Amino acid sequence: MDCFETLIGRLAAERNLSDSELAFLIENDSAAEPLFAAADRVRRSIYGDEVYLRGLIEFTNYCKNNCYYCGIRAGNPNAVRYRLSQEEILACCEEGYSLGFRTFVLQGGEDPFFTDDRLCNVISAIRKRFSDCAITLSVGEKPKESYQAYFQAGANRYLLRHETADDAHYKKLHPGSMSPENRKRCLFNLKAIGFQVGSGFMVGSPGQTTENLVCDLRFLQQLRPDMIGIGPYLNHAQTPFAGSPDGSLWQTLRLISLLRLMFPYALIPATTALGTISPEGRELGLKAGANVVMPNLSPVGVRKLYDLYENKICTGEEAAQCRDCLARRVLKAGYRVVTAVGDVKKEPEKNH
Repeated sequence: MDCFETLIGRLAAERNLSDSELAFLIENDSAAEPLFAAADRVRRSIYGDEVYLRGLIEFTNYCKNNCYYCGIRAGNPNAVRYRLSQEEILACCEEGYSLGFRTFVLQGGEDPFFTDDRLCNVISAIRKRFSDCAITLSVGEKPKESYQAYFQAGANRYLLRHETADDAHYKKLHPGSMSPENRKRCLFNLKAIGFQVGSGFMVGSPGQTTENLVCDLRFLQQLRPDMIGIGPYLNHAQTPFAGSPDGSLWQTLRLISLLRLMFPYALIPATTALGTISPEGRELGLKAGANVVMPNLSPVGVRKLYDLYENKICTGEEAAQCRDCLARRVLKAGYRVVTAVGDVKKEPEKNH
């Protein structure tokens, strides 16, 4: 235990360790408790006990890509497809606003129907009606000009998980039409435009090694994102990886703590995937250093259809139920949900 405490103390102070030291903490179950305690101290010193709400609107499950791990991949002939209209998206926002949400996350597959013009019209309509809210997009890889158009239309945050920073591992998870170089280029383009940028990765995806996970941490050090979302890999029967084991809850939690110590000011969600792999998963994520939760504002009738993985939770709850349930869970875990836009806090400039 002393060995863990020493390493974790150094990480908290220096925000970095050697590759082998990071690997040791990633792999070792006994590192969990001291990691969680250190991460919670750091998050409370910056964000207190506040947990920010993000209203998730899954507006299309069409996708032109064929990622091997994803249930809404183009090659899944059994997926029941849907798209929300602009009016339906705005109705989700309206309900969310009345429930206290001040951030809306528009998430979808890479759907060619939603051209830049269509998406910009949606963004502009949300910005006009809810001027005091943040608009987050999560719609995949686009040309820089598209990202610029979304920004000018009123979007101010963008989530794009890099999924894995190791080139060889990336190619095991994606078809040849996709490249890790383009994914990373998109993330740096988003930063250059001025978006608050979120990235992240799956934990326990097929073929992943500890070295891959260290590579992910190193990439995030280069990118320096505002938001970092990670979750356990969860299986879907309609993919080439059907039957592969799910990722580890406890390894995911240790990595959340490592991320909190390495990126103290980042916004880190306790993801739905955590809640899916364990009934207490999101609460454990908060205790490990996360400070964001994302209740679902999508219409109940389509929630089961946005199945990136199987057995997703909260598919049958109305938005108000989902929000109240999460607020109670957050309180029970020792934190409190706040009604705020919840921008990332900036680290104070050091005096030279």
